[in-house]
Amino acid sequence: MEDVLPSGLLEICLLVGAPGERVRALLQGTQRRLKSLPPLDPEVLSVFVPPFISRDDLQVINAGNNLNKSKRRSFRKKKERPKIENAKSLNGEQKAPDPEDVTVPKDIDLIALPQLCFPGGLYISSESKEDHIHFLVFTDVCGNRTYGVVAQYYQSMQDGSSSSNGRGHWESAQTGKVPVCFVPFAVCVISRYPYFNALKDCLSCLLVQLRPFRDLDVEEHIKEFAAKLFLIPSPPPGPLHLVFNMKPLQIIIPSREDPDSPIIDLDLHLPLLCFKPEQVLQIMTCILTEQRIVFFSSDWALLTLVAECFMLYLHPLQWQHTFVPILSRQMLDFVMAPTSFLMGCHIDHFGEVSTEGEDLILINIDNGDITHSKMFEEELEIPDVPAQAAETFIKRVEALQLHFDLELCHLRASTDLGELQARRRAWQQKLNMDVQQTMLQLIVNIFREVKDHLNYEHRVFNSEEFLKTRAIGDQLFYKKVLETYMFHSFLKARLNRKMDAFARLDLSTQSEEDRFDLMFLTPRRLMIEKMASKRVSAERKASRRMVISMPNLQDFKLPEGPIRNSSLRKVETGVAVRTPSKSITTFKIPEIHFPLMFQCVHSYYTDFFNHLSKAISTLPPENSAMLARYFYLRGLVSLMQGKLLNALSDFQNLEKTDLRIFPTDLVRKIVETLPRSERLQADRKPELKRLISRVMEKQREVLKVDDHVKNFELPKTHMQLDDFVKRIQESGIVRDIDTIHRLFDALTVGQQKQIDPETFRDFYNYWKETEAEAQEVNLPPAVIEHLDKNECVYKLSCSVKTNYGVGKIALTQKRLFLLTEGGHPGYVPIAAFRDIEDVKSTTVAFLLLRIPTLRIKTLSKKEVFEANLKTECDLWYLIVKEMWAGKKMAYDHKDPQYIQQALTNVLLMDAVVGALQSSKSIYAASKLSYFDRMKNEVPMMVPKTTAETLKHKINPSAGETFPQAIDVLLYTPGHLDPSERLDNAHPKLWCALNEGKVVVFDASTWSIQQHCFKMGRSKLTCMVMVEQSQVWIGSQDSIIYIINTHSMSCNKQLNDHRSDVTDIIVEKKNGTPSEAYSSSLDGTVIAWNISTLKVNRVFQLPCQNLTSIKLHNGQLWCCTRSCILVVSTHEFRPQMKIEHHLKDVCSSFLGFQLFPERDEVWVSYSRSSDLYIWNTKDLSSTPQKIHLQDCSEITCMIRVKNQLWVGSSGWLQGKSRGKIYVISAESKSVEKELVGHADVVKALCSAEDRYVLSGSGKEEGKIAIWKAG
Repeated sequence: MEDVLPSGLLEICLLVGAPGERVRALLQGTQRRLKSLPPLDPEVLSVFVPPFISRDDLQVINAGNNLNKSKRRSFRKKKERPKIENAKSLNGEQKAPDPEDVTVPKDIDLIALPQLCFPGGLYISSESKEDHIHFLVFTDVCGNRTYGVVAQYYQSMQDGSSSSNGRGHWESAQTGKVPVCFVPFAVCVISRYPYFNALKDCLSCLLVQLRPFRDLDVEEHIKEFAAKLFLIPSPPPGPLHLVFNMKPLQIIIPSREDPDSPIIDLDLHLPLLCFKPEQVLQIMTCILTEQRIVFFSSDWALLTLVAECFMLYLHPLQWQHTFVPILSRQMLDFVMAPTSFLMGCHIDHFGEVSTEGEDLILINIDNGDITHSKMFEEELEIPDVPAQAAETFIKRVEALQLHFDLELCHLRASTDLGELQARRRAWQQKLNMDVQQTMLQLIVNIFREVKDHLNYEHRVFNSEEFLKTRAIGDQLFYKKVLETYMFHSFLKARLNRKMDAFARLDLSTQSEEDRFDLMFLTPRRLMIEKMASKRVSAERKASRRMVISMPNLQDFKLPEGPIRNSSLRKVETGVAVRTPSKSITTFKIPEIHFPLMFQCVHSYYTDFFNHLSKAISTLPPENSAMLARYFYLRGLVSLMQGKLLNALSDFQNLEKTDLRIFPTDLVRKIVETLPRSERLQADRKPELKRLISRVMEKQREVLKVDDHVKNFELPKTHMQLDDFVKRIQESGIVRDIDTIHRLFDALTVGQQKQIDPETFRDFYNYWKETEAEAQEVNLPPAVIEHLDKNECVYKLSCSVKTNYGVGKIALTQKRLFLLTEGGHPGYVPIAAFRDIEDVKSTTVAFLLLRIPTLRIKTLSKKEVFEANLKTECDLWYLIVKEMWAGKKMAYDHKDPQYIQQALTNVLLMDAVVGALQSSKSIYAASKLSYFDRMKNEVPMMVPKTTAETLKHKINPSAGETFPQAIDVLLYTPGHLDPSERLDNAHPKLWCALNEGKVVVFDASTWSIQQHCFKMGRSKLTCMVMVEQSQVWIGSQDSIIYIINTHSMSCNKQLNDHRSDVTDIIVEKKNGTPSEAYSSSLDGTVIAWNISTLKVNRVFQLPCQNLTSIKLHNGQLWCCTRSCILVVSTHEFRPQMKIEHHLKDVCSSFLGFQLFPERDEVWVSYSRSSDLYIWNTKDLSSTPQKIHLQDCSEITCMIRVKNQLWVGSSGWLQGKSRGKIYVISAESKSVEKELVGHADVVKALCSAEDRYVLSGSGKEEGKIAIWKAG
């Protein structure tokens, strides 16, 4: 059972020093001055290992023995020597090994540890010295770290009193024989957790307590100290810190911020006091490039603290090499290691290390110098941090308030130690948060654009292209960083879409341009805004009212082009925004009473449990974050008491309070160690039985995570179609399968259907060269002022003669213009794509020649534009026609993605012509004229009603290889909470895709806010906003996932259903959510308390296949495939029933909508194109039927005001399309037929009754936004 118990604060405690006989032997008979004595070899004198008391002690207590006679859980250990079997006690007497000695943890090396407790050597002194504390870090072969805090103190030898180890009695020597001296000892506490400040405070208290007892046996005091620390648990991640009393101080045990964050219990600003910001950046570069680094200081404590701060600065990146922040003088040869490392030495060894070591970065903490040792071959080149990231970092560091004294100037003097300690702690906590945010912003600014060069499907990183997009001065830095283990692990996390601190900050600091970038995946070009080096702030500033509404879509301007995340993107260089201080709660751990025996420990755990129970009972249900922490701690206490079922019950509560801190491995171990009798008891409790089943099932379902990362390489063998698709996707050129198939056809014109490596290389190189050339385009200000800030120049022609003058034709995503040449380059408009009326490729006579000419006629000009493009004419003819057709499609279908797709097509045409360089290249390029061919071959007209009602289309599958079906849609209105950012208060559109994926749009701009997060791996079936901070999502895996809308994370889930969750509805009383109802396919309906997430009532319908529920006037309407039942919400008694009436036995109820004011219920059947309307006051009468013309099957329905919107699959011009019928409830007639989807309409939702949003099947996978009314 002990293997199950999590570690307390203390892993092991040791007393280290020199044995008494050694000291006597050194001093006996010597008249030398103490300063000339050689150092002694320190040894472990006593070891204190938990558990310090067990249940066996109870027998000893009952027998009347006191603590001194009870089983000891400490022992003394000397340095092991060959041929010595029995250890000696410290007074030199032989002592047989104690059979009850406790085994030392296997990863604690008692041989090397004494040197680290006295890294500068153990010297006898003629005068007492001040107590000294330093810190240690140990790393095992698996990379797991343990931490040590060492307190050194001096013991007088003058009066012959006992030493601080409490055992060795040093008899005073004869006068004149032994000089007065002070011998150093060290108490070392080793912990699994880096609680540097807390353990330092604990040891400081211990040293104070030991002073009065120097003449007594003090080993018991150290043992009690160690036992107390062992009984203190580490708090779970989150806003709860633990406090316990260690006289005279109150010790704070801080928690980590979240499960992925490190514990921070040190002063993070220490390096900023020791080094200038520029030097901090130099050191960060050395760490990021994995150099061989050695810190130096005259203060042993600073070595570990400063090194550990830099490790925390890296988060979420992790140093993966040797980390030894303190080297004793016996360990100096470690710096000769050939691999990367970070070590620390005393400043006295600086000369020796710098002379003997090669290729070392030497960092002097005391004076801030950064140098290097002799180089083996060539001068070591440490590149600078990228310039823009460095500039931002320096400004933010300079804005930090690093001195506590300045904080105290305006405050009254503290007359209480506790008050001063609390004030300092609060200041430090806030400063630590600011430093963390500053360092994390630095890491994000350095690596933000890595994601633009990743291919998630094939796990490929195109390092070569990433390097090419870096500024010239930054390339050396990135080249070195990209080769490191640290960066490789970072890539794995990005490809796994890990939502860590980096991802969260990157997401929260994305601009609108970045979010549009997720929707419009087009080739990289330099935006006009970047070209002009201007940073235009967003114009949209929502008024600070409590409800933020959707935009008026009739005024919404469609994005005309991609907002590029260029490599020259200006990094925000303003002063760091202060992160709001997060509310922290402290919990006082009860006192631990001594002497330490089982009854005292039992009393301590009982008090601990009762205090936690009281805290849980007094907390409001809304404070689920604190409830979760108390449940977690109470579960640990129950586990310590051996009450395993109680522990499981508390851990089970975490699923409804905060799932992130659920200790899966610990619960699994508990289940595996449950005695048979308790396992039977657990199986009799439904909630525990389900918990055990889920935990053990997860263990069986553990999938091997694909962790490989591939660097993009050009192919070396011939490629068939499938391999070509994969290679193009890996290259990052284009992801869409259909487009790649057309590209394959283009590159294989006139040859067998395979592509040789040379053709692929020529195409790839031409694509990248034109991309690089476009980045170099530098338009004069006179031209820039005519273009929109988000326009990009995608192609320039050669210098040609036109009827508008001589110059180069420039193509953007919006227009064609002539870049005139001469002394003053100017802008001459040719045509906006939306204004083009006709495009022709012809020839004009010039002397005896016929020169190919491009003619463009526009609606707004009488004069036809002519350009003598010569050999480029045919290509430009294809390009302009494709862009013209794409623009028309985008306008007709209100879908800006069409213009982006057309743009990709024309750039692929250009690359095909450039790569093939043959007579067939133009014919090959024409294979990519997708929109132009559609316009000519299938002139699909958008019906007038559809064009008038359709306002916009968006694509939640942007960036995916295939379109994905939209299973559920949910619109949530915006509400402004003072604690959240303004853009988080915007209305949102939630889209459920396949396999549990959810994409969230900002509904005020239709940009992607959260690209993709997953709710399990099953199909999602329903979504509802239960209250302002909660969205509940039902799944076919029988789980209801609860999303916190502020953090946009899933921290809770409800597991009470046994079958597919099919619907969730909310009952409101006086406008406030009071109760939620959920249904599952097996006919179960559960009523939930929204605040506590507890089950209020459960009802089992008499029939299965329950598909949807609705609430009206205290009645619950339940739709099954065979009937519609109406039951009361409190007693769940059946009150009404609508039977299946169709003769077709294959049909079943699909769904229904209520019009209670008309006493009507509108019902649809599966595989039917008819609606049936029942009068709820006379169910015996024949229902009224409405037939939907050209409808093959109704799929979904939604009520909007006095209309019913019906989604279906239907027919238009002989083709199957997704159709929406808008039916008036009054006239029972179809008012509108809307055809806006190429596939079946699968989901509908309403947005404030002003708009209706529809989602289509996997053939299209888009969302249409319609004007309601």
